[in-house]
Amino acid sequence: MVNLLGLDRAALTRYFAGLGETPYRARILMRWVYKRGVTDFAAMTDFSKALRARLAAEAELRAPEVADRQCSADGTVKWSMRTDAGDLVETVLIPDGGRNTLCISSQAGCALDCAFCATGKQGFNGNLSPAEIGGQVWLAAQELASRGDARGITNVVFMGMGEPLLNFDATTTVANLLIDDYAYGISKRRVTVSTAGVVPRIRELARHADCALAVSLHAPDDALRNELVPLNRRYPLAELLDACGEYLSGVGERRSVTMEYALIKGWNDSLEHARALAKLLRPLRAKINLIPFNPFPDSGFERPDDDVLRAFQTSLMNAGYTATLRTTRGADIAAACGQLVGAVRDRTNRSARLARIRAREVA
Repeated sequence: MVNLLGLDRAALTRYFAGLGETPYRARILMRWVYKRGVTDFAAMTDFSKALRARLAAEAELRAPEVADRQCSADGTVKWSMRTDAGDLVETVLIPDGGRNTLCISSQAGCALDCAFCATGKQGFNGNLSPAEIGGQVWLAAQELASRGDARGITNVVFMGMGEPLLNFDATTTVANLLIDDYAYGISKRRVTVSTAGVVPRIRELARHADCALAVSLHAPDDALRNELVPLNRRYPLAELLDACGEYLSGVGERRSVTMEYALIKGWNDSLEHARALAKLLRPLRAKINLIPFNPFPDSGFERPDDDVLRAFQTSLMNAGYTATLRTTRGADIAAACGQLVGAVRDRTNRSARLARIRAREVA
């Protein structure tokens, strides 16, 4: 049985064409599901009885099961959702003034093992389907609607568990759904795909989804980035920045790439690092999002002091950059950036290896 949740208009049009139906059926379905929150085919009275019966027999609109829900003291909400493979992935809603930003996961765990991210330490068990990614958005939208929150979801960031560009087709399918006026109608500038630097897919992104791009940079030179983001050994900074330039050429407008930079005490937080970062990004239209490191067990890293954070930001602003310092949200429920872990059946055996290493260290 095919799960139609999370499919964009192009995919739904192909599905209905396979049933001998017109493309307009896709738009009707999208309005029922995303505008009205209806997932029961029998209630979709714009369809004939025969089509409703066929859809009920052959398809479904099924969101992931919510295994747990936690609410932070600052209003942040974190859901743990169960995938068809039995993994738990995490989704975070961050209310902030007039915005409701949803941080969604694209994979069960992550294979990239960035040094400062808790997700990668859990290992990796595969890609999420469009229904499992899009279902995170649908469930959050339903909760906001039930609260009477007229804002709905205003921003979506693919910054949860996993590397979105290593699940390219599902990620771009859901991104296209999010900006479609028949679905959520979110501005293309407010749907952001974040990547650790999968260069070939960055080069392709603008041709498949008109959304914003963020890059998990975290270091101003290859030597340091190799330690923090192992993917850099395959796609070093020169290639990464060239791919970002190609993406900007593809989107056409005067948009920019957001460079995410997790500030880690004693590693990448000096004024020398700030000056090197400013020089590195000079050829590129870039904004910089500074993220104080969010601790997690056994990370070995610490958050810099506030005066160090402010000095780093000021240095970049004096160099002419838009540099924002992210406020940590949801840390009391482990929902802050870099803290999402879920529960993953690790195909890579990474979690078992780490457990053996830690056991030897204790001994």
